[in-house]
Amino acid sequence: MYDIKDISLAPSGEHKIDWVRKNCPLLRSLEDDFSKEKPFAGIRIALSVHLEAKTAYLCKVLAAGGAEMFITGSNPLSTQDDVAAALAKDGLNVFAWYNCSEKEYFSCIEKVLKNHCNIIIDDGGDLVNMLHTKLQDEIPYVIGGCEETTTGIIRLKAMAAAEKLAFPMVMVNDADCKHLFDNRYGTGQSVWDGINRTTNLIVAGKYVVVAGYGWCGKGVAMRAKGFGAKVIITEVDPIKAIEAVMDGFQVMPMREAAKIGDFFITVTGCAGVITKDDFLEMKNGAILCNAGHFDVEIDMANLRKMALSTIDQRQNIIGYEVKKDSFIYVLGEGRLVNLACGDGHPAEIMDMSFAIQALSAKYLVEHGKDLTQKLIAVPKEVDLSVANRKLTFLGISIDTLTQEQKDYLNNSGV
Repeated sequence: MYDIKDISLAPSGEHKIDWVRKNCPLLRSLEDDFSKEKPFAGIRIALSVHLEAKTAYLCKVLAAGGAEMFITGSNPLSTQDDVAAALAKDGLNVFAWYNCSEKEYFSCIEKVLKNHCNIIIDDGGDLVNMLHTKLQDEIPYVIGGCEETTTGIIRLKAMAAAEKLAFPMVMVNDADCKHLFDNRYGTGQSVWDGINRTTNLIVAGKYVVVAGYGWCGKGVAMRAKGFGAKVIITEVDPIKAIEAVMDGFQVMPMREAAKIGDFFITVTGCAGVITKDDFLEMKNGAILCNAGHFDVEIDMANLRKMALSTIDQRQNIIGYEVKKDSFIYVLGEGRLVNLACGDGHPAEIMDMSFAIQALSAKYLVEHGKDLTQKLIAVPKEVDLSVANRKLTFLGISIDTLTQEQKDYLNNSGV
């Protein structure tokens, strides 16, 4: 089954997926293992992740393990139609196309979930949310799921605190092999890839305002500094604010940063980070973009209402006249800039993140029915397995503890 833009686009998508496969040794090794072991035989997996070539290869790896895949995107502007076509041509169930409407987007989510799926692989929480609000009849078929993002985990924690989460969810984003590399190095590189290819403007010497100094914000700020920018951090967490200061960055409220910033990048997972009053403080030509999962960090609704005029400046850049002859420019409609305006994280980074996803899904199949907690940390052995495999593929060896050293470290001092 599929509902995509054009199946004839498949050859282009196949080339993209092949390039990813060549640069993802971790996933290749899992594909080999899964092909022999078939850990997902008889299992149906629902997946909603940004539908581009790296996600497609994850889907193929899971399918090699015996899974029947039901696939959609997690953002209307990140689906690549040729990649969706390649998966559909291979016999996987795909429901997604680029620039679908909000109604069409949620219709695709629904089509994926109405298949008695056993494992949920989510990116932002839309699959889990629909299961709990509209498709409760599908919940008995679910063993458990995996969540890829900070935003999705925030939603899951709220559901768990309210005792509304009906099945266990593995917090993939919190694994060391995910957030330390994907969030920091992956986001840091891919956000600036999206910005630079879209604007074709210099960053050196300009003020870059980064809202949020979590792992993603650290990566974005680090790369901005490398480009020669003067970096300003805005934060609500005093500890992270101190960390930003000690990392050499200016820290101030958004209202003050709005007066001097040239580039603004939101990376918080929260809503209303840049508001109407901030827009009015910005100088002519300021560029805004979002690197959080949902398009709520920049208050786009109020920006559209208050604009005296708009201009489609170039692909993925809309200018909003907020004061007479004074424009601010938003990239990718305020959606996730590294995917709305680029190809997302590098393949080698997603190799680690998606290896965590695949092994976490396998863990759920093997242990999910015995789990009593609803929020599950990625098992340490999964994290370490991915790290050790990655080092092997990098050609790096490390020391190991002797038994005497293990005994010393485990000595309580008594």
